[in-house]
Order: sequence, then structure tokens, then C-alpha cells
Amino acid sequence: MARKAYNAKGTKSAGPYSHAVDAGELVYLSGQTPMNSASDEIKTGDIGAQTQQCFDNLFAVLKEANLTPDDVVKVNVYLTDMGNFSAMNAVYEKQFSQPFPARTCVAVLALPLGAEVEIEMIAKRP
Repeated sequence: MARKAYNAKGTKSAGPYSHAVDAGELVYLSGQTPMNSASDEIKTGDIGAQTQQCFDNLFAVLKEANLTPDDVVKVNVYLTDMGNFSAMNAVYEKQFSQPFPARTCVAVLALPLGAEVEIEMIAKRP
């Protein structure tokens, strides 16, 4: 079976991967950094602005797959500094309605292109 992949319009991958791959009932979204698709550069600013850009990127991919944030069942968040957890969380909680998706948040040494946050998701088709 060939993979069915989704890529957000007007963006490109920073490596050899798809933005999302359809696995039937589940759609796996690759991690998104705060890459601004208009400039192909990491969004500057505080962790709140970077977190919002990650979600903007992810939600554009969800839209391509005909899904919405309500279809997200699992989220993984990677932070280069756990001191940014509260500020990231303040933006995160505005992205979903309750009940919230399951989530993992871990600290990592570094992320591509100097990003301070990367977020990935799994969505389930209704």
C-alpha cells in the first residue's frame, strides 16, 4: 500500500519527510517547529509566539487532511528549556477544547534550526 501524505500549502519540509501520513483511522503529523512559511525562517520572539506558530503550522496540515483540532488525540511537545513550560502551556490550552488530547512534554538538548519548541500530533478520523 502506498503512503498517503499531506503537506500544508505554501510550505516545504526541512528534510526528507511528509508533514503528515494517513494510516487509515489515524493521521500522524510530523513535528513542526515555529517555521514561518512566508520567510522560511524560525519565528523570532518569545516562547508564546513560537508555540502559536507551531500550532498554526500543524493546523494547516490538519486542514489539508480534512481534520480539525477536535480530531487530535495525542500531542508531543519538545522544549529546549523547561523554564518555558508555563508560557507554552498558556498558548497550548487555547488551541483545544475539553476534554484535551493526551500529551507528553519533554526537554531536549536542541531542536532543528535553533527552534525552542517543536510539537507533533496524532489525529483520529471521526
